[in-house]
Amino acid sequence: MDLVDNVVVLVEDRNPDEPTLLGLYEGYALTERSWDLSGQLPDRIMVYREAICDVCETAAQVAEEVTITVVHEIAHHFGIDEATLHRLGWG
Repeated sequence: MDLVDNVVVLVEDRNPDEPTLLGLYEGYALTERSWDLSGQLPDRIMVYREAICDVCETAAQVAEEVTITVVHEIAHHFGIDEATLHRLGWG
């Protein structure tokens, strides 16, 4: 977490465009940043509460899915793509 810079994690009920989406990274991955991005608002990781609750049956499952979702979205902050995340088991 010491390497995560200028990122805020927020919780919303659902993504309005994709209601089943569990999480979303909005911003510029560290691998895409350059000097002209200084002064930008923080990147955002959205966690969608209702969508996660839809796929879980217990509080323990919710906690595990939130962890997986946040790790997945932080990986995008570091420039890791979907295919790599799925291959590593964080899909």
